[in-house]
Amino acid sequence: MSEEFPIKPEFNDKSIRSFVIRAGRMTDGQRKAFDLAWKEFGMSLFDGEINPEQVFGRQAPLVVEVGFGMGDSLLEMCKNEPEKNFIGIEVHPPGVGRLINNAYKEKITNLKVYMADANDVLTECIPNLSVDRLQVFFPDPWHKKKHNKRRIIQPTFITTTLTKIKSNGCYHFATDWQEYAEYMIEVLNQEPKIVNTASDGDYCPRPDHRPITKFERRGERLGHGVWDIIFRKSESE
Repeated sequence: MSEEFPIKPEFNDKSIRSFVIRAGRMTDGQRKAFDLAWKEFGMSLFDGEINPEQVFGRQAPLVVEVGFGMGDSLLEMCKNEPEKNFIGIEVHPPGVGRLINNAYKEKITNLKVYMADANDVLTECIPNLSVDRLQVFFPDPWHKKKHNKRRIIQPTFITTTLTKIKSNGCYHFATDWQEYAEYMIEVLNQEPKIVNTASDGDYCPRPDHRPITKFERRGERLGHGVWDIIFRKSESE
């Protein structure tokens, strides 16, 4: 990405991040998408707390996805669940460009995008008790022990985001690293205001709303596992 590219990932200063900005080449289509579609889909961290009803022009269940990668599965969810509003958060410009380019072509109306640090967006932009589903699919596992502190799923992440989720709303995480899946369960079990929806107290079958990615299909052919974790917030909260 050239130095002249006008839109950069937004974040506040902090010592530990759950991501590393990777250069990654952008196609002409991805670059042009920022000119054509950013005004329609793009949101800024620095605009502060939003009113979802005003942002989307309607009242509807809100799904927030952290780290949507190249955006293909998020776009599919927007199309498959038109009755819901979606906010995607991603720091890598090529993925953001691809998503908004495809969303623009397909005239998607239930999507907004932040190119920013997810923790900052969730803390400063998403209102309390506004999220029906918070999803994080295949986050970087930071599998080396010395890097575990960089994982997005941490006790502090759950504590912060729990205030954003509605009563009976849910967390939905998925990973192809079993050790990370076990760690996620451990972290979530520490919070008494949420309960595991899995009948065995561990993992759930992949729900219909989560599309199978090309990466996941390839992993399945190679015998790799995928673990879906869904915890629901108590209705009394």
